[in-house]
Amino acid sequence: MNIRNAAFSKYHGTGNDFILIDNRSNEFSGLNERQIAHICHRRFGIGADGLILAEGSGSGGYRMRFFNSDGIEGSMCGNGGRCFAAYLFDNGLAGKKIEFEAFDGVHHAEILSEKGNPVQVKLKMADIQAVSNHNDDVFLDSGSPHYVRFCKNPDEIDVVGEGKKIRHAFRPEGTNVNFVSCRENSIRIRTYERGVENETLSCGTGTVASIIAAHSKGLLTGNYAKAQTRGGMLCVHYNLHEGIYSDIWLEGPAEHVFNGKIQISDEISGR
Repeated sequence: MNIRNAAFSKYHGTGNDFILIDNRSNEFSGLNERQIAHICHRRFGIGADGLILAEGSGSGGYRMRFFNSDGIEGSMCGNGGRCFAAYLFDNGLAGKKIEFEAFDGVHHAEILSEKGNPVQVKLKMADIQAVSNHNDDVFLDSGSPHYVRFCKNPDEIDVVGEGKKIRHAFRPEGTNVNFVSCRENSIRIRTYERGVENETLSCGTGTVASIIAAHSKGLLTGNYAKAQTRGGMLCVHYNLHEGIYSDIWLEGPAEHVFNGKIQISDEISGR
């Protein structure tokens, strides 16, 4: 039986938590779905919504590889990207202005705090060109696919039950589902995340998608809005020009929780 020791750092962005491992040596590139799911398991492993591998890129910079807690490699993760930037900064691997590659292309991030924990991080997201209306709901891709349903009070919604119905029915590969209410220039949001198959305390791409969806419906005005997630407050800045949302920045805290080491076995049983 082969056992590898992995040093890791645990971070969270408004309650959306991640395990980060330095994989610049490619030692952990071959982790399989069961191993990753085990690491993220909240009873048998460290516990997290996802795993992030910090890798080198061909340009000499960094690449963020994100895996959902089910062990499957995911698309872009907004809160994960902010935590990734904080991880690079905290470990002296990058300065306050950071560029890295992710699933949906190159991203820029900026550490807004001089020091402390958490640090305030803003992350530039991909442009959004297609906003699709489905009756009163909206579907769009903010680096990950999101279905946005507007409601009077997200706290009254069965997020897991309703989210499961939409997550599997809307498109074959599945989508994340957001339940959103709007008030003045802010939203309140709860999110069902595919790959986690549960509600998370916060979702960065979901927050971006929901604010853009609300703006497209005329429920928000201007080029800035706040989002109250179950795990804390996030802010999104954006511009709209000729039907394209660009210069989108997701801003909020990224907090280092702890460091540790875990043994990863090649013979992890399925659960």
